[in-house]
Amino acid sequence: MSLQTRLMTAVIGFVSLILVIVAVITSATLGKTMEDQLDQKLSNYAHQLAQRAEGYNPSTATAQNVLSGASVPSAGLLFAVLSPITGTSGVIVTNASGEELTGTLQKLTGQQLAEILIALNDGSRATVSLTDVGSYRVVAVPVDRDVVVVTGLPRAEIQNQLTQLLTVIVLATSGGLILLALTTAITIRVSLRPLRAVATTATRVANQQLDRGEVSITERVPAAEADPRTETGLVGAALNKLLDHVDASLAARQRNEERMRQFVADASHELRTPLASIRGYSELSLRALRQADSAADPAKAPEAIAGTTSSLERIQAQSLRMTRLVEDLLLLARLDEGRELVYGTVDLTQLALEGLSDARPTAPDHHWSIEVPDEPVLILGDAGRMHQVVANLLANARSHTPAGTTVTLRVRQDGDHAVLSVHDDGPGIDPAIREELFARFARGDSSRARQTGGTGLGLAIVKAIVEGHRGTIDVASEPGDTTFTVRIPLAPNPAGQ
Repeated sequence: MSLQTRLMTAVIGFVSLILVIVAVITSATLGKTMEDQLDQKLSNYAHQLAQRAEGYNPSTATAQNVLSGASVPSAGLLFAVLSPITGTSGVIVTNASGEELTGTLQKLTGQQLAEILIALNDGSRATVSLTDVGSYRVVAVPVDRDVVVVTGLPRAEIQNQLTQLLTVIVLATSGGLILLALTTAITIRVSLRPLRAVATTATRVANQQLDRGEVSITERVPAAEADPRTETGLVGAALNKLLDHVDASLAARQRNEERMRQFVADASHELRTPLASIRGYSELSLRALRQADSAADPAKAPEAIAGTTSSLERIQAQSLRMTRLVEDLLLLARLDEGRELVYGTVDLTQLALEGLSDARPTAPDHHWSIEVPDEPVLILGDAGRMHQVVANLLANARSHTPAGTTVTLRVRQDGDHAVLSVHDDGPGIDPAIREELFARFARGDSSRARQTGGTGLGLAIVKAIVEGHRGTIDVASEPGDTTFTVRIPLAPNPAGQ
């Protein structure tokens, strides 16, 4: 059963129950009021007729005699006389025109009189249903000399009015329930429209291929059906928020996949170059050795040995290059796992001085300067890895700037953070690669020529080490002004621990 059907059933059922209760209470109250009015009217007639019957002798006291010549203002009046001498007699006044009695009397049968006596057996007032006549309200009033008169009025008017009332209530209730059902159906349908929009949107999203390739979820619940101020609209707004999050996650997944493919391609390229060199130089070495063994002229042997030595040196250099690449990749993997860091108190000022001293001999054609405070700036971290951060940043500035560039290393304290920055006045960073500057194998030269830089892992390692120290690194660059800024929390004060 749908939600709309359940809601309509519940609403119409409760309203119907309430209307039935109201109808029963109204009918009972009205019926009681009309019965009381009938009893009051009956009591007046009974006392009037009892006084009239007191003037008759028990031997002549019959219903016909008592009513002879009387003016009775109510048609349908029942009158009976119980006399020990004349017995029981009774009549019903009939007057089709509704005017005062003109002398039409209908004599009661013995069965009808017996029904009256049985009804009055338990009291002086009763309701009796007379055969072929209908329901009557009767009251017995004793008079002198053991004569009892019974007066009754028909209940047909009460029953007719109650029937009309119930008919009106039933018709009005039926019409009201039909109108209520239509109104409820329209209201519920309009109110649940946002849920149908949510279901439709969710179905369209479910039919999309989300498990492969570049995926973008453009389906959203319409803004008109996603009003967070309503309960159903809140569901649509929540679904839109979920789809935004899923879309962003899928985009991030796609970017990660692209980076992974690029990473594999770059790693393969970087490893293929030294491997090709090793293979080539090893073949040259073997060829030189074979030539030396088969040479007839002993004077050529030293030349072959010298060529072999040169090839072996090149093999060693390429092996060292490949080793450094593999070690850098291993370091990044371990930093991603939260390993490779041994924490202790590190003097960042001392590390900066040592790093600049190591960088000067590698680029004597650059101008190097350092700005550090007089007091040491202490952080909690790994001294070896922080030294690698300083060295990589300085090497990056040296490799990507021309001769004559001024490189400035600064260390300062900013609140509860230590700030290390490397500034140069070189040509700046290409905006096209600035977003991917800290990615692995990110390089400004897409040809990956050896003379334009290293493997592209230096800044990625710097970022991983800084984040491992709960710090941040960012770069601001424009022609003539490039600054890498590292912020790391200071070491806690030993006196305050």
